[in-house]
Amino acid sequence: MKYFVVFFFLTLSLATQAQELHISQKVTGYIYNDNTKLPLNDANVININKVRGAQTDNKGYFEIDVHPNDTLHISLLGFQSLRVKVTNDWLKNKVAKIFLTERAIALEEVVIKPFNLTGYLEVDSKTIPLKENHRYSISGLTSGYETGEYAPNAFNKILGSIFNPADMLYNTFSNKAKEFRKLKDMKKDDTVRNLLASKFDRETLAVLLGIDKKDIPDILQRCNYSESFIQTANDLQIMDAISGCYEEYKILKKVK
Repeated sequence: MKYFVVFFFLTLSLATQAQELHISQKVTGYIYNDNTKLPLNDANVININKVRGAQTDNKGYFEIDVHPNDTLHISLLGFQSLRVKVTNDWLKNKVAKIFLTERAIALEEVVIKPFNLTGYLEVDSKTIPLKENHRYSISGLTSGYETGEYAPNAFNKILGSIFNPADMLYNTFSNKAKEFRKLKDMKKDDTVRNLLASKFDRETLAVLLGIDKKDIPDILQRCNYSESFIQTANDLQIMDAISGCYEEYKILKKVK
């Protein structure tokens, strides 16, 4: 019996040590321009699995915590985003060189339509379009924004989706529950938050949530956010909006 106890604790200790080795691993790398071979600073590196972020310095260098087989999403304005798998070779060597390709961007013509003001307040106030946003709040930013879940029909829309398995919101929140639980982790990492606050393309947010970025406007519409908010909010505001809607969905689903 004594030998069994010793063997048991020895096995447990070895298993714990092995687990700790897998948990606390870190890899480093350098990111370069594929065309000029020059280092790229301020490139964003996001561990999709752990929801942790890092940025490259002026030498293109970064380091980030990983697990084996984690996926890193690398992005920089003006370059094609890239996904890189954390391989055993990378974990063994600890450093890797990664090259980003410049993205060809065609600028579309923008037509600016000024308001034709007359100088008379009573007349001009009727020509300026009004945005029917329902509430504004601050989410770690200096500017406020609409939060649609407090709009009159939001409760009914979310509740209706719970009782309708064919509803788009039901399918998204139910089938991607694991991914949407990452929303809380996203809020904890300053690098991820700062990245999302600077972006308006929904790309990184869609990657983290495991959904198509084309589905994001549909989710927000089902949560009763206005078209003006959907078009103008940055990715951090969109993340907080979806997070609030998802939390509301979970509460109502438990109550029903």
